Amino acid sequence: MSATADLYAAFRPRSARLVALVLAVLTVLGLGALALVVPSTAALTTTAGDRLAIAGLAVGIGWFCYRQATVRAIPDEEGVTVRNLLVVRRVEWSEVISVRFGQGRPWAQLDLADGDTLPVMAVQRADGALAEAEARRLATLVALHEARGR
Repeated sequence: MSATADLYAAFRPRSARLVALVLAVLTVLGLGALALVVPSTAALTTTAGDRLAIAGLAVGIGWFCYRQATVRAIPDEEGVTVRNLLVVRRVEWSEVISVRFGQGRPWAQLDLADGDTLPVMAVQRADGALAEAEARRLATLVALHEARGR
């Protein structure tokens, strides 16, 4: 792979993605099994609605974990598309002023020309040295496009 291709590779968290996928599987299997085997006794009567609610909870938690596992940022020559937990946003390089990833920040953040900020959950502090390197790569992309005249 060329240096340019490496520079424009997608940003994805490692630790959070693994944890989210494992939790999704465990939750869906565990709550799914509970919905099937929940007992009906004289003291505790469960209905089909109760089982449906448990299954719905499993699906909801599984969806949330799936969204966390699919967080990413995809850069290209024109800008970057950031998919966070609930929102997907595309910004052009000309809109990005700087990248921040200082102490205490759980993920990288883009400072935008309109005064707004955009969290980049794909670069997460939990990934340690990898996250630091990825934040530098993102800052390099911003600087490269700034040097090209935005």
